[in-house]
Amino acid sequence: MATSPDDLYAALDDFIMRLMNLAESDGMDALVELDLSFSQARTLFLLAKNGGPMPIHTIATALGLSDAATGRNVEQLLKLDVVERRESPDDRRVKLASLTHAGEKLSLQHIDSKRESIKEFAANLPEDQRDNLHRALSDILAGDTLRRRTQQENCL
Repeated sequence: MATSPDDLYAALDDFIMRLMNLAESDGMDALVELDLSFSQARTLFLLAKNGGPMPIHTIATALGLSDAATGRNVEQLLKLDVVERRESPDDRRVKLASLTHAGEKLSLQHIDSKRESIKEFAANLPEDQRDNLHRALSDILAGDTLRRRTQQENCL
């Protein structure tokens, strides 16, 4: 009997959520120590993903927040020395936010901690399950399904 898309979805959802929960609990320690709000953490990770200075209004749009709320988030992150803010060289009215060295280090620690959790998961899988999962993921990654979606999103 073939697996239905709904059954596969349910299994993938459960798997991914459990894996993310493992990785997330390990990766949150440094963020909790700084007492970051969820919005502040999202701001930090957006800046890390962007890799360079971003206007406050662009951050707000990307996170679905108001400019004022984003400005308050950036202000709190400034106080923690994980973000810096400066005027745009093109328009002094525009404020740019970017990560400080400490902010870059914090976001990398978070990602590294998640990767370590996933490595530990892989190391603890029985060999036959590890082989089966690797084979299935390799086949999917070699195909066009995920590539096509990623390329479409990059074109938007």
